[in-house]
Amino acid sequence: KFYVPSALQDAPKCKKDIEEKKTAPSARRKHSFEKLIAFLVNELTEDDYQVQGPVLKPLQSLFNKMFIRRGQTAVSVIGDMTRATLLVKNEEDLRGIVKRVEEAFPSIHGKEFQGPSKVGVDTFLHQVFKMKKVPESDIIPYRFKANSSQKKKMDKGEPPLYYNFNFFDGIPEYHRVGTTEMFVAFELQIGFEAEVNGLRVDHLAYEEGRILNAQPLLKAYKEAHEKSSESDVSTTAVPSSLTEKSESQDDMKLIAAVLEGNFSNCKYRALDQKKIDGEGTASIAPKRLCLNNKRLNIWADQRKAMILDGPFELERSRRYSVDLMSFRVDTRIERISVGLFAYFGPYVVQISALFLGSNHAEEVSLIKPGVNFLTMESISMLPPQCDGVVLVAWGEPWRAGEGSVTWEELKESDYHGMKLVLNQYEELTE
Repeated sequence: KFYVPSALQDAPKCKKDIEEKKTAPSARRKHSFEKLIAFLVNELTEDDYQVQGPVLKPLQSLFNKMFIRRGQTAVSVIGDMTRATLLVKNEEDLRGIVKRVEEAFPSIHGKEFQGPSKVGVDTFLHQVFKMKKVPESDIIPYRFKANSSQKKKMDKGEPPLYYNFNFFDGIPEYHRVGTTEMFVAFELQIGFEAEVNGLRVDHLAYEEGRILNAQPLLKAYKEAHEKSSESDVSTTAVPSSLTEKSESQDDMKLIAAVLEGNFSNCKYRALDQKKIDGEGTASIAPKRLCLNNKRLNIWADQRKAMILDGPFELERSRRYSVDLMSFRVDTRIERISVGLFAYFGPYVVQISALFLGSNHAEEVSLIKPGVNFLTMESISMLPPQCDGVVLVAWGEPWRAGEGSVTWEELKESDYHGMKLVLNQYEELTE
């Protein structure tokens, strides 16, 4: 009755962040950077170094990396979604930090990172799952290399004075736009203060140039719009609200044209639908970390999450989309979230979920043909090489009129099964 899809709840927040040009990451992310820096500086005093940031990656820079530099369909790692800079005032202290990284993580220093586009998504995820963490933290370093600005210096045999340290924060966070899939990571730049200050450039202007060079239509529109704006000075003014609306519509058309490639480059043959009817399982807590719902990881760590049904096995060689997903639970059960999750390497990803408040129906739909009630998308794809799905609930279950109940009691008395219909596809080889 009172449910609002999270995609609609998030939209005003995103709009506000863009309008206010928000650059500050979450408190948790700041804390992760602080832990990493504390490990690196070791016995240095605060007078020996300076920290700038962390700040979120600008939207223009993200657009450039996702859709211009990396292509429109490859699975990629956005290695600097949040970035900070550690400026060291003494070259000797910088050498000490580099040595500390080399000794603690010899497998990542100076070596090319084997991302999902090179080794495959499944292999990539299993590699990350086994990687060593920074002591007393969830930070997973995966690359440490000299900054590209140091090439000339290194060609002359001189040691670099500026480095990039990339890491995942607990998990390789997963996001999807159409069929473009990305994993989010973070970057700490480490350098000699005098060297770094002499290299500062206007990245926004640089990225704008790359975007426009790669998108001639967008470049022509921008140039024509700028000329039109100049000539408008001597013409009759148009009401600003109408002008802004027209410009906004034109912008959206152009952005849509750029993004359309994300939905049309894969060739699949549709197979018969796969239907799964779940009747509940033994009480098992979820053990896999989720890549796109960190709240589930927190609830599971507090032993406040439970697998309601599954796992149900799927064929790794096929692609799947969810046509329909629903479950039945007593109408008195409330204060919990229930979601469908898909296996992705050694992790899971959330496909859809709902919060159960008061007065809900006995049969609750997460996905119906044409709409995912979490994301408001018309297509709900499972990740590539997915070999299983599972229905998970988390929170603090409550039975109206009686009070709190245990997960075991809920599963025994209140959960009445699930229905899942999957569209199956096999990839066509040329």
